[in-house]
Amino acid sequence: MDTLDLRARKKAATRQSLHEAALHLAMERGLDGVTVEDIADAVGVSRRTFSNYFTNKEDAILHADRERTGVLVSLVEHRPGGEKAWPALRAASRELYHGRAVPDREWVAQLRLLRRHPSLLAQQAGDQITLERDLAAVLVARGHDLDEALARLMTATFLAAVRTASVLWLEGSADQPLPDVLDELLGRVAFS
Repeated sequence: MDTLDLRARKKAATRQSLHEAALHLAMERGLDGVTVEDIADAVGVSRRTFSNYFTNKEDAILHADRERTGVLVSLVEHRPGGEKAWPALRAASRELYHGRAVPDREWVAQLRLLRRHPSLLAQQAGDQITLERDLAAVLVARGHDLDEALARLMTATFLAAVRTASVLWLEGSADQPLPDVLDELLGRVAFS
């Protein structure tokens, strides 16, 4: 069992290193200026090893986002059973940021510029649709007479609030930390 844990930790470390190298190189050179070989070389692994973890450089760059959304879905899924859907989303978002460092505004600004690249935008859009569907499925499974249509509306609204809070915080029009900006926006929305 310890061997499996060690193997899993090594795989996770390699995946994280590839993600960080992809992100760093793309921010430094622009997405078009980076190849899969560059990323693999930066980490000291082969192109084949890279391919064991990621399909392409865009996939590697978006890895942290996908991890974070997976955690968010899990947090909503494990909220107390009697909690209504909107408070569960709001509490899960607070919990997601709890104990995590909030990124530097300058770094986030550079990242946002990078993410305007068409190949990343397409994958991000697909990821958002998947997240909306996954969150809605969790909300429906939690009960409270929530049908799929209302659950999808609720998750779309939630994700819009997340994007809006991020933009307000990034533009500096909000003097509060990002988690507080998000919680305040979520508090302004009411679902019955």
